Amino acid sequence: MRLFNLTLLFGAAALVVARSPDFDDDDDEAPREATSFNGKEVPPMLELTPDNWDSELKASKYLMVKHYSPYCPHCIDYAPTFQTLYEFYYTSSPAGNAPKDASFTDFYDFRFADVNCVAYNDLCSKHKVVSWPTTILYEDGEPIVTFKGVKAMNVLSVAIEEALEKAKPGTRPAKIELPEPGATSAPGSNNAAADKTDTDAKRTPTEQEDKRGQEAVAAAASDAQANPEESTSPKYAPVPFDPPPQVVLKPTSTPNPNGESVPLTAETFQNLVTMTHDPWFIKFYAPWCHHCLKVKPNWDQLAKEVQGRLNIGEVNCDAESRLCKDIGVKGYPTFKFFRSGENVEYQGLRGLGDLVQYAEKAIDLAGGVQDVDAESFKALEEKEDVIFLYFYDHATTSEDFIALERLPLKLIGRAKLVKTRDVKLYERFKITTWPRLLVSREGRPTYYPPLSPRDMRETHLVMNWIRSVWLPLVPELTASNAREVMDGKIVVLGILNRENEESFQSAIREMKSAANEWMDKQIQLFQLERQELRDAKQLRIEEAEDRGDERAARNAKNIRINMDRSDRKEVTFAWVDGAFWQRWIRTTYGIDVKDGDRVIINDEDNRRYWDQTSTGNPIVPSRTSILETINKVTANPPKLKPKLTIGFFEKLIFDVKTSFREHPFLSSGCVLGIAFGCLSWFRGKISFRRPRFGHFKLDDSGSNRAPLLGVSSNGNKVD
Repeated sequence: MRLFNLTLLFGAAALVVARSPDFDDDDDEAPREATSFNGKEVPPMLELTPDNWDSELKASKYLMVKHYSPYCPHCIDYAPTFQTLYEFYYTSSPAGNAPKDASFTDFYDFRFADVNCVAYNDLCSKHKVVSWPTTILYEDGEPIVTFKGVKAMNVLSVAIEEALEKAKPGTRPAKIELPEPGATSAPGSNNAAADKTDTDAKRTPTEQEDKRGQEAVAAAASDAQANPEESTSPKYAPVPFDPPPQVVLKPTSTPNPNGESVPLTAETFQNLVTMTHDPWFIKFYAPWCHHCLKVKPNWDQLAKEVQGRLNIGEVNCDAESRLCKDIGVKGYPTFKFFRSGENVEYQGLRGLGDLVQYAEKAIDLAGGVQDVDAESFKALEEKEDVIFLYFYDHATTSEDFIALERLPLKLIGRAKLVKTRDVKLYERFKITTWPRLLVSREGRPTYYPPLSPRDMRETHLVMNWIRSVWLPLVPELTASNAREVMDGKIVVLGILNRENEESFQSAIREMKSAANEWMDKQIQLFQLERQELRDAKQLRIEEAEDRGDERAARNAKNIRINMDRSDRKEVTFAWVDGAFWQRWIRTTYGIDVKDGDRVIINDEDNRRYWDQTSTGNPIVPSRTSILETINKVTANPPKLKPKLTIGFFEKLIFDVKTSFREHPFLSSGCVLGIAFGCLSWFRGKISFRRPRFGHFKLDDSGSNRAPLLGVSSNGNKVD
């Protein structure tokens, strides 16, 4: 959990109470005692304080420090793992050419320690520890590896083994068999069987039920140890607990019993909609509105389709103008879904099928956020293109669940929201902190990056992120989402004919394959760029340290690696029904769907597009054709010449407007400069023009001219 002021206040108060002289000494924190592992005595772990931090950090080459809070549930879960890891290594012996009876601590100069960040918050803040638990491995007083959150023993062991091998090459065993958290002996030792028997005998019925999950995690950890490339995958064994009861807001009566759209007034609207938790789908209209009259048959049929399941209503805004103004109705007809005092506007198409589909998803919302496991989530992936998955554990608060229940209302018709605490899904998506939110599109996860658990309860922040990722990987371009898909992006747009089912499905598969490969490539480039920046920062640090320039070293360490990619346009993928939008496609892109499926790469912001590969052939719905072209289009400047979606003079006016919008001061300055230059030139032409009438004019005869230097007035030379 994050370091909140309130937590610190309670923690400090608890420490003050614990140390108060009004309490007996028996209530004080018990001193740490030695433990036993593999039949050997293990001294208490070193406890760091502000008084001994500097001296202990310099006392050994390697020091692994756990930063924790005694009140943090995740820290409590993590404590047996770190303690057992310490006991295992403290009692272990080196291998290879090292002395068999050598002490681990002395031979490797490696120790373990912990620090209480509630008691010594300033110490943790000084070393930039902002979350608990955080485990840092120090080498010669400098941090070299940092683990945030709960980490499995095999993940920590990888970093330890690398440090030990670096310190004493050739002294580490080929394979490390780690014990389970809380064990008193290592696997394969003489005490392992007895330890396992005692542990099983002490298990409670609840622990027995959770044993299978623990064994699965241990097996996965063993596999990760055998494959070092996968050793960074987080493994987590959930703590058994009873999840909070599902809050289901049941309607006060049978919804829509007659299958009719109920006319609502200001009074009935307040009694039936505002003051209840019942879901309502309501149309706001005006009797004179042509579009309202046109949609009325579909609206009445919708009421019949959802009879007994969803309330359908309508408000005459001519008669109830104040109500419509308070609701925020700006045009007719407007459709809004209401539930528990909140509402969201429907912005889809007005066909009967579109309205029914939206209503069905709204009905599904009434059951609350569904809890899923790995199997049910897999089945859900086969039906839904976009799924938001919320991860929680025993430490997730009721406030988190309340905030979660506010989200589905705005997701109706967009995506599915579910929650889970299944360890298999933890491992699949590499979740190590809770609560956590991600979106899965075609099995590809995109994570919401909260700065703290509190941010997960900021609904508006979460919704801003959700809106940026709630489109499918390759969505269909429609009139309702055209701006959302096209604006501000470079769009790989497939122009397809859905009537040819076989060709259509093949084209969609190719576009999804190209989209996945392109996204994988962008992630790799992002990681490579970030690593290059980190390497450059490290080189500056090392150079400053070699010169002994502490100021330069400090400045180099404070360099922030900026990975802001806002100057680069996002590349997205979409498809459009070429038969339905045939006229628009022909007039805008000059493409006829009768010629076959095609792909264009569109840059809507600059009113341009590309429809040919580098060889001059049309771009087709093929992974190869798309990827080889998009690399040339996204180059700066593009390596392929674009075509315009508007005329030359329209493009000229558009560019001028764009320049004024993006650079108003610079554009205004240029215009004023050009105007001033033209004015100066015009005035100059006027002043040098010879006047024809009304002005005195000198005689052109030579007698009136002033003599040149060295010449008399009559033209003869003079001395």
